[in-house]
Amino acid sequence: MFASRRGALAALLLLCCCCFAPNAAVAELADKLRDDSELSQGTAKTFRRIMPVRFYSLLEQNPVANATLALRSCTIFVPTNEAFQRYKGTAQVLYHMTTAAFSQSQLKTSVTSDMEGNPPLYITNGRNGDIYVNNARIIPSLSVELTNREGKRQVMHIIDEVLEPLTAKSSSTEMNNMDAMQFMRVADQLNLGNRTLRTYRTQVTMAKKESLFESPGFHTFLVPIDEGFKHSTRSGLVDAKVIDGHVIPNTVIFTAASEHDEPKTSAAFEDQIKVTVSFFKQKDGKMYVKSNTFLGDAKHKEGVVLAEIVKANIPIKNGVVHLIHRPLMIIDTTVTQFLQDNGENGALRKFYEVIMDAGGGVLEGINNLSEVTILAPSNEAWNISSIDNIVRDRKKMTDILNMHIIKDRLNVEKIRQKNANLIAQVPTVNNRTFLYFNVRGEGADTVVTVEGGGVNATVLQADVAQTNGFVHIIDRVLGVPHTTVLGKLQTDPMMSDTYRMGQFSHFNDQLNNTLRRYTYFVPRDKAWQKTELDYPSAHKKLFMRDFYYHSKNLLERHLVIADHAYTMKELVQMSLTDTVVLQTFRDSLKVKIEEEAGHLHDEYASHEWTEYVILWNYKKINVYRPDVECTNGIIHVIDAPLLEEKDIVVSGGSYLPESSICIMLANLIMITVAKFLN
Repeated sequence: MFASRRGALAALLLLCCCCFAPNAAVAELADKLRDDSELSQGTAKTFRRIMPVRFYSLLEQNPVANATLALRSCTIFVPTNEAFQRYKGTAQVLYHMTTAAFSQSQLKTSVTSDMEGNPPLYITNGRNGDIYVNNARIIPSLSVELTNREGKRQVMHIIDEVLEPLTAKSSSTEMNNMDAMQFMRVADQLNLGNRTLRTYRTQVTMAKKESLFESPGFHTFLVPIDEGFKHSTRSGLVDAKVIDGHVIPNTVIFTAASEHDEPKTSAAFEDQIKVTVSFFKQKDGKMYVKSNTFLGDAKHKEGVVLAEIVKANIPIKNGVVHLIHRPLMIIDTTVTQFLQDNGENGALRKFYEVIMDAGGGVLEGINNLSEVTILAPSNEAWNISSIDNIVRDRKKMTDILNMHIIKDRLNVEKIRQKNANLIAQVPTVNNRTFLYFNVRGEGADTVVTVEGGGVNATVLQADVAQTNGFVHIIDRVLGVPHTTVLGKLQTDPMMSDTYRMGQFSHFNDQLNNTLRRYTYFVPRDKAWQKTELDYPSAHKKLFMRDFYYHSKNLLERHLVIADHAYTMKELVQMSLTDTVVLQTFRDSLKVKIEEEAGHLHDEYASHEWTEYVILWNYKKINVYRPDVECTNGIIHVIDAPLLEEKDIVVSGGSYLPESSICIMLANLIMITVAKFLN
């Protein structure tokens, strides 16, 4: 199976022979492949591009490596040129070799390297069936197998990252193949940057948990550095259960092979407490790990704790160690402290910068809340051009920031309870604004979306727990429109029926025009559901393609086209003097808008806000979501369609109540849309 690949390696070794004076073993390997009949010019070019001359130089200079090539079976893991360019250290050649020949299918669990102390190389399977050696991916099509003069089988695999073993600061330090506990004991002597582990090591010893870190097998250890214990009382919260929550037993996880946000069972998983751990990567390349205590007790609160991985992928005798910037499971900071801790160079750096630029009022307001939930946009969420001008307007920016703050403790489970199979409506500290949550799926498949100020955002990391509330990290900035009226209809789960009706006649097509300004009164899905109960046959036909002309006429009554998109506040002011006449697509719409005080009392909080009511054709229609801003207009989501009784007629034009129609003339019902009110 490797015959077709020998020619590729021949090209490589011939190239190396031209650049260096190879010793006997490397020369023999080159001679062995020189005359391979399957060598193609294209393959040779590929290998010249990716294969590192530097690695072969190191290989030639190492007598142990040469002896292995000359006399023994072996497997060599060869990093690409790009991998060497990224790597800042000195590659350890013998850590890339093992004295047994393994094809890709023969690589299982771990192999022993030739490096002094024989530290292991761990084999894991990543996404899409890729095979990884520690944190390096084997490039599937570039493995080569051959035999040397001694008849020994040898295999070479090309990998996309230099393999980095655990090394000491001083050459005098003896490096035996150490387990996780030994690693923590001698951490001060190892090349870990300026990171120390004394506090966590002390807590492990005090809790008598050394055996967990000494246990043989293949485990993943998450070890907090000393800097993560700068809060004076934090170290005292590290008990045996918290320590268990930092270990993923019987599974070795290197970051490149980790599944994004896939929960893994920690050692803290029993009847009284259940903690999972998962890895995820930010778009800026930073890796994070999070614990989720979904069954806790009085000392171990439920919720998510995030920690940045500050040094990843340290291989040890019984698995892999990742150093993290703070301990998991421990919930000991307020929402304000969390924002400050993650504001310098963390996952919420830009959000915190905008808060500070807006003045101290926003942060002070958060700090004064005894219970609070923050919808915090990720760093990437701020990378849109439409935000730049808004950030300079401190008042506007303050309003937008307040749209992300809820005076309540809301985790996903409470949002789900509020949802009650519908979209949950939650007031923010900006009294004019509600957030609308939608929860789909269960467990690891749960997807939470939130809409505010015309922007639909997805929750990237939910339930990050603090002592006085929760932080949910979202992928967009609420209140900064980024889509047209059409885009909003397409993506908002509350407006799907109106969008579907508008597709029949291509009515929706115009809503993408950014040269116009629309004010669109959109009945929410629940409004159409009520229409179905009152007028079942009429509703059925409105959503049939054959009756697109009638549904189009009805929607035209709801769409105002002008040089200006009208907010509810503006319509209220216009209504103070007289009935407001708005130019719709074909005719005009006569309405008055009134303000009413809204109140909400539930088990979590009490809220007051302003509600709007549309007076039209002797009907009062509530505005469920006012002022949903889009890039080319405003949507007002309403609780009933602007539908007249005479819009529902039977053949011949005479009106009958729907109940009579269903009984007497069910097969004769037709829907027409009358002319608009004059």
